[in-house]
Amino acid sequence: MLSSHFLNTVQLAVKSLLMHKLRSGLTMLGIIFGVCSVIAMLAIGEGASYEAQERIKRLGSENIIINSVKPPEDNKQTSQQRNWSVEYGLTYKDVTRIQDTIPSIERVVPLRIIRENIRFDRNQESGQVIGTLPSYREVQSIDLVAGRFLSPTDELNKRTVCVITHNLARQLFPYQDPLESTVRVDDTYYQVIGIVNETGTAEQRPQGQESEGQAIDNNIYIPLSAARTRFGETLITRTSGSFNSERVELHRLIIKMKDSPSVIVGEAQIQHLMNHFHEKNDFELIVPLQLLREAEATKKMFNIVLGSIAAISLLVGGIGIMNIMLATVTERTREIGIRRALGATRKDIITQFLIETIVLSVGGGIIGVILGIIVPIAVEFFTEMQTIITPWSVLLAFGISGLTGVIFGLYPASQAAKLDPIDALRQE
Repeated sequence: MLSSHFLNTVQLAVKSLLMHKLRSGLTMLGIIFGVCSVIAMLAIGEGASYEAQERIKRLGSENIIINSVKPPEDNKQTSQQRNWSVEYGLTYKDVTRIQDTIPSIERVVPLRIIRENIRFDRNQESGQVIGTLPSYREVQSIDLVAGRFLSPTDELNKRTVCVITHNLARQLFPYQDPLESTVRVDDTYYQVIGIVNETGTAEQRPQGQESEGQAIDNNIYIPLSAARTRFGETLITRTSGSFNSERVELHRLIIKMKDSPSVIVGEAQIQHLMNHFHEKNDFELIVPLQLLREAEATKKMFNIVLGSIAAISLLVGGIGIMNIMLATVTERTREIGIRRALGATRKDIITQFLIETIVLSVGGGIIGVILGIIVPIAVEFFTEMQTIITPWSVLLAFGISGLTGVIFGLYPASQAAKLDPIDALRQE
């Protein structure tokens, strides 16, 4: 049980603060903004980091991705010549070499991507025709909404069947069920056998080099064998008085390793193998596991930086409290002298002033926590940016605010306790 003497000291301290409500409120502002900024900034940083890590995780922590890239020397050639033809990128031989050479590989899924207009009746949408294998669904984030995905039989028999994305189905078939209907791509009709919803991110979804700025949800998946037969491996672009020809067998390889530890070793092996058979720098490797580790390290550094910046606000708030309390000691010198004359000890004076600073800092901390929770919620509501409020950030900010009251209140309290009672009573 707390003694009545201590309770009287607490009551006197609170009463002193309430006598100057405006000054007390302004003094608390530094702590309020400091605590609020700590929680809000860490919540925004945590949300941004979480989104980045989720994007990488959806790429597959056990996957290695290889993309075809037009070499710089080929780009220079195309800018200098009107009629040109180049050959670069991944090949079917690469698929065989990788599968036969590296034992830790579980499967290799090749993709060929062609941008075409997709038609149904009078409706037409620009989209991407993606030739791939049935195992594509096992290594990428796509959900089957209706029907089925591509099957080994479709691939073996080069069937003209397709699976379309939900967004494309909504555009082409606004009033009817797409299943068992046909869509036209170029001069070929494909029977729609399934609808999928791509849950991956923009970075994850397959995109050709000419798809920048285009819709990435208008995808149509067909058997790789059918894509190879009907589109060939050479793409020709005609302009006035000239033509451009590019031969790219495959645009992307998704390599799924047996487990995460084999990813780093497998990356080095694949890099060495590809460098040996590709004289031109016409491919790039993406390792989501490495990106994930880098993102986690960046997150820690990001939180330290944000926390340090926000902690400065708390420091400024603490200095503000100490400044006000020192001014209060000077202002209340006579009051301190009267209390000492009536029997109050130095300990009582220190306790009173410490309680006043702790009330200011803890009160500001409580309001700051409330605002610190509201701000990230508002940011997420108005900007659709994900924010994550962690319990440790709330406890950290509130704990520092209370500690600030003790640290920055000790000096003013000790100065008040050191006043000589007789000299204090003479003070006007």
